[in-house]
Amino acid sequence: MSDVSQATEAEERLQELRAVTDATLGHLDVDDLLAELLDRVLAILEADTAAVLLLDERAGELVARAARGIEEEVRQGVRIPVGRGFAGRVAATKEPVILERVDSSTVSNPILWESGIQAMAGVPLLVGGQVIGVLHVGTLGTRKFTPQDAELLQVVADRVAGAAQARELEVERAAARALQRSLLPSALPTLPELSFAARYLPAGGAALGGDWYDVFVLPSGDAWVVSGDVGGHGFRASVVMGRLRSTIRAYALEDRSPNEVLELADRKLQHFEPNEIATVACAMLAPPFNEVQLASAGHPPAVLARPDDAAALVEMTPEPPLGAGWTLERTSTIVPLPPGAVLLLYTDGLVERRGESVDVGFERLRRTVKAESPNVVCRTVLEQLVGSSTPQDDVALIAVGRRPD
Repeated sequence: MSDVSQATEAEERLQELRAVTDATLGHLDVDDLLAELLDRVLAILEADTAAVLLLDERAGELVARAARGIEEEVRQGVRIPVGRGFAGRVAATKEPVILERVDSSTVSNPILWESGIQAMAGVPLLVGGQVIGVLHVGTLGTRKFTPQDAELLQVVADRVAGAAQARELEVERAAARALQRSLLPSALPTLPELSFAARYLPAGGAALGGDWYDVFVLPSGDAWVVSGDVGGHGFRASVVMGRLRSTIRAYALEDRSPNEVLELADRKLQHFEPNEIATVACAMLAPPFNEVQLASAGHPPAVLARPDDAAALVEMTPEPPLGAGWTLERTSTIVPLPPGAVLLLYTDGLVERRGESVDVGFERLRRTVKAESPNVVCRTVLEQLVGSSTPQDDVALIAVGRRPD
């Protein structure tokens, strides 16, 4: 076959792949999308096996996500350390690798040579120059792969990488949003002496944070109000948020003070989630609810508004976020809560603005909060600080008010 004929055939195959990825796969989830794309890869490369392994950055391993001809890779959850074996070498070097012999000396996954694969070609899945996985193909017969095959496979891989990452982010965002909303209280407590109100506004951008609020009443009658924000974005932040919320509830159930709860939660986070950071504010109100005990781990200051007095930011000793390596005892502050007073906890998305000092946001919030019902406070704050715009970061706020005598 002439060079012109080969080029024409290659272009026709690429056109087939483009048509599929652009037109008919929009309804598929990530796994079905990859499986469908691998079928096209087999046709384009005239191969017998194909597999996609996606990178687990935290573990530094490639995880088998989709396969054709060697489905055992996915069923057995094969994991390959980056830098080790065939796929690990492709990921580490970010370069195509061609094998003319497949055995224990060239690959680390026995499934490959036990399946009778005789030759392989693998290329990295790259997005923005960063490896997100590896695509490899294999043959069971005498056919060997050429540098031209690897070049063609890389073009295919670039389309697979873009489609896979876009769909993965879309699915992850939807899952994170559902998880985040499921962890917010479905109903706020009802107490004769206290009233509560809360709001949660999702960000308008692609990034999803780990903002949350919580309100619960213990068997002792103590009422807890919590606001938190896990660092980072996406599904991982939402998962850590859920774990931290449960941790705070569990320690509070032991009748511990807010500073003790944060200290224990910090110890747990540092040990089991060593790379995570979270800011948290806890407020505990014990009957007869004439004062509130506050503890904060790097969280924005609470706002307290009393009747016939201007609202003020609650002054507390600055202490770092959970997960920051703090080893000293944490402290708490007790402030009076007279009848008609309201306390507001919130996350930083409410006050932070790009190109503006956060102190400006704090002052704007302080002037807005009045000693009114928590529901009116939340509504007024959002009207004045957010308005009709879509926040660039998630916003969570929770207000607790002591009912007038």
